[in-house]
Amino acid sequence: MSNRPMTLTVAAAVMALEGATALLLGGYAGVETVIGRPSDLMSSIAVAAFGIIVGAGLLWVGWGMIRSERWARSPGVLTQIFAIPVSVTLIQSDQRVIGFSLITLAGVGLVTLLSPPTTHALYGDQDRPSG
Repeated sequence: MSNRPMTLTVAAAVMALEGATALLLGGYAGVETVIGRPSDLMSSIAVAAFGIIVGAGLLWVGWGMIRSERWARSPGVLTQIFAIPVSVTLIQSDQRVIGFSLITLAGVGLVTLLSPPTTHALYGDQDRPSG
């Protein structure tokens, strides 16, 4: 049985969902670039590559969280912070369902990543003075 708390498992699931979504959207943009007629080929290729790279990176961070790796927390928190303005932009652009879904996911990700059980699982008692 693992010592990983439920909060870290939920955070990993959030990262995996965000990563899979970015990967799929990047792949979709790539397919549309190949079979469609993009007005700007280089921009379309860049968007597809960015989505695939970001998606793979987020999945890697989620994997790090599943393994209770300390390094995974910082990029996870940073991703959730960046998701908030993206969510607001989506909501303001009449993409309310996607925007509210993303902001909810980001909130859950932040809460679980910054929760005491996650902190203890990743950092333990290393900050306590000995003796």
